Amino acid sequence: MKKVEEILARGSDEELQALKSWLFRENIRLETASKELKSMQEQFLKEKVQFQEEMKVLNRKAAGERQRLKEDNQFFEKKMEILQNGFKQLDLDRRRLDKEWARLSAEKELLDEHLLYGGHSEVSVFFQGVRNPLSLKKRYKDLIKIFHPDNVAGDKEVIQRINKEYERLKERYEKEFKHA
Repeated sequence: MKKVEEILARGSDEELQALKSWLFRENIRLETASKELKSMQEQFLKEKVQFQEEMKVLNRKAAGERQRLKEDNQFFEKKMEILQNGFKQLDLDRRRLDKEWARLSAEKELLDEHLLYGGHSEVSVFFQGVRNPLSLKKRYKDLIKIFHPDNVAGDKEVIQRINKEYERLKERYEKEFKHA
């Protein structure tokens, strides 16, 4: 600055002309730089506004995705709860069926035992009215003739039941007549 003041105070026309020329160029350079700066500022503001708009759009998308993820998570939790309840119900049903199966098996065993050992089955009906070993033997022979598997009316299962019932009654009558 001192140099410029010296040239203005004591300088020649040539030096003043050079100074004017330099000042003119510097003024143009500064204006150009100022215009570039303004242009850059405007561009920056446009980019800032565009960036803000893009951020708004991205934030809306992110919020939508967060909401979708939240809903998906809730849906998954509901499905998991339904599955867990289903498995609990299946386990309860399995236990109930196991108990029912055990009960029915016990009833079947009792029924089979009852049928085999003195119950009123279709086989014991065949021996109804038999009171002594002789009538038992005669009835047994008659039943064998009728239900033997080689006969038309024969049945292997029925003959097996008849044999078991006959053996049971035979032992019973032998015990009774031995003690009598």
